[in-house]
Amino acid sequence: MIFNIQPTLENEKVMILPLQQEDFDALYAVASDPEIWEQHPNKDRWRKEVFGVFFEGAMQSKGAFKIVDKATGNVIGSTRFYEYNEQENSIFIGYTFYAKSYWGTGVNHLVKATMLEYIFQFVSSVYFHIGVNNIRSQVSIGRIGAKKIAEQEVIYFGEAPRLNFVYEISREAWQG
Repeated sequence: MIFNIQPTLENEKVMILPLQQEDFDALYAVASDPEIWEQHPNKDRWRKEVFGVFFEGAMQSKGAFKIVDKATGNVIGSTRFYEYNEQENSIFIGYTFYAKSYWGTGVNHLVKATMLEYIFQFVSSVYFHIGVNNIRSQVSIGRIGAKKIAEQEVIYFGEAPRLNFVYEISREAWQG
């Protein structure tokens, strides 16, 4: 099935907009905080040269987004759709991060819910790669109903492979 993995989406608090090359500086201003990456498998992504590689991978994915706070107009993070599998009728959501000031505010849940509502029009399963030490993200993804189903070494664009847990949520589970 042909569908857009980089649409413009929004909810009451944020706009989820296709990532553009000119978004680098605004997104790096968020990503430059080392605390954002402390539980992530790639802990040095706060460094500009490492983030530059991450950003290039995001651009090449053609499924990456910047997340903008509607009240302030500020870029507050990023996420993406990736690895669409037509045979399995599935896709991944991941590479998500937010400014610390948005942690625990419900924004991540709203963003994931908005993305899931959109993508479940086209796929029957959504997967998430979560770093084995990323407890915050494991708890968060469990709250939306995703279940841990596997462990997988993930090859990151321009970075070393890292062990991740794989979580899944089906269309039926989400809509139920």
